[in-house]
Amino acid sequence: MTTRPTTAPASPASAASTASAASTALPASAAAPLARTVLGSGPGLLLAHGAGGSARDNWGPLLEDLAARRTVVAPDFPGSGDSPAEPGELSLDDLADRLVAAADAAGLDTFDLAGYSLGAAVAVRAVTRHPGRVRSLLLLSGVAGGSQRFRLLVDQAAALAGHPELMANQMLTVVFGRTWVDALPAEQFAELRTALAAAPLPAGFHAQFDLAARADVRAELARIGVPTLVVSTTEDGLVPPEQHRALAEGIPGARLVELTAGHLPMVERLPELRELLLGFLAEHPAHPAAA
Repeated sequence: MTTRPTTAPASPASAASTASAASTALPASAAAPLARTVLGSGPGLLLAHGAGGSARDNWGPLLEDLAARRTVVAPDFPGSGDSPAEPGELSLDDLADRLVAAADAAGLDTFDLAGYSLGAAVAVRAVTRHPGRVRSLLLLSGVAGGSQRFRLLVDQAAALAGHPELMANQMLTVVFGRTWVDALPAEQFAELRTALAAAPLPAGFHAQFDLAARADVRAELARIGVPTLVVSTTEDGLVPPEQHRALAEGIPGARLVELTAGHLPMVERLPELRELLLGFLAEHPAHPAAA
């Protein structure tokens, strides 16, 4: 496995930051390149992380396996990982453009694209704004848009930002899946709750979650013409399965696969998630991207 020159990758963070965050950004014309992790060799694979996570937080447990098969480019959104926070609101257009710019900087003409949570909405926007670049699309626990409930959850998360113990409770009751949480031994549950309460929120917490609440890509789904796999986490209390199904139903020919997990399948169901991702990539070896 090789590492190409890039800004220093973010260190792996706790599961807390995997499921909550935000950031801020400049207009595209003034925006600095996103910090990014670049690993591996072969056809390109571009990764978009979720609100409150980072490339390493959300994709870290899968990076080694993915890099054994692809040149993996995994940027950090503003306010996450090694990308500093920026003033102003985030926008899907800006993040999609900067995501693709990270692939450009790594020398990738076409690439497979995987997006998690907010990153799924960013990935959809990247496909529609940059036709011909994306070979295949994988959307994990993705935001489609139009959910008033999600907006309330974002407001609640913002209100809890200064109350780490209450935020930890929110993680354990809304973000993680009930099956996984209830199966934890009492000692491990207590340790996890303590760790979640101690985990600092990233600088981009509010702006990234605000964008996730505003994002709505439903109207552009029908324009996607690349092979697409949508992975729905069926016990997801943060971005519910209805959002995942909206993505699958809106994209022509998309395949929907369900995992019994909450919003953090990379924590709860890592072996199954790894198998799904690697299997999908194997089904779609490098070929010219759709126009």
